Amino acid sequence: MKTARAIVEYLDRELRIDSITESSHNGLQVENSGRIGKVCCGVDATLGFFKAAKKQGANFLVCHHGISWNDSLRRITCLNYKRLSFLIQNDIALYACHLPLDVHPRHGNNILICKALGLRHIRRFGTYRDTKIGFKGTLAKATNYETFKKRVARVTGGKLWTLDFGKKSVKSVAVVSGAAADELEGAFVQGIDVYVSGEPKLSAYHVAEELGINAVFAGHYATETFGVRAVARLLKQKFNMPAEFIDLGTPF
Repeated sequence: MKTARAIVEYLDRELRIDSITESSHNGLQVENSGRIGKVCCGVDATLGFFKAAKKQGANFLVCHHGISWNDSLRRITCLNYKRLSFLIQNDIALYACHLPLDVHPRHGNNILICKALGLRHIRRFGTYRDTKIGFKGTLAKATNYETFKKRVARVTGGKLWTLDFGKKSVKSVAVVSGAAADELEGAFVQGIDVYVSGEPKLSAYHVAEELGINAVFAGHYATETFGVRAVARLLKQKFNMPAEFIDLGTPF
């Protein structure tokens, strides 16, 4: 049986959790007794995820969206109490990795979406607090925009919200997962044909319409399953232990 300390130290290094300063307290957020038999990974640290992981016998959880943000745990009441008490009573540890898992050049959401879409010549794109958080690249050849949207739907498995104001044939693509609609204007400035992100936003509609650029939003959840799936594979290989992703199919 592996120890929590060994897993935490490995993830801290591999995911470079100190690479970016943000509101999430990345790393181990809830400790357990220390001995780990199985790991489950998920996008959101919710009771639904905790209960599903417990059913599978997991006692170490990895989430993209944890439960400790700024001073969010200043009072252990209501939902904080429910979530923390469930983890503690069931001896389950919780590890969170937010933006470092978006940024990561091998295991991150954005690079993995780019590769799944078949992009080439991939480079950094999109800035958050002086850190390039997303990626951009080009398709092997110009593709009909409608065909490209079907590719995004197939890759992400989520519902699409699209802003179809740009070119009918696309080649250059920028990707920033989650709630990154504000990067749309930056994509236009850099000459991108289509911008791919997660969560749609009203202001993005006007930006796309007025600038004449395409945008595809595939869901905050759906675009952020890639990193935690990669972490599950990573831990399974590194520690030769059961580790899997739990898909709750959250539709937003």
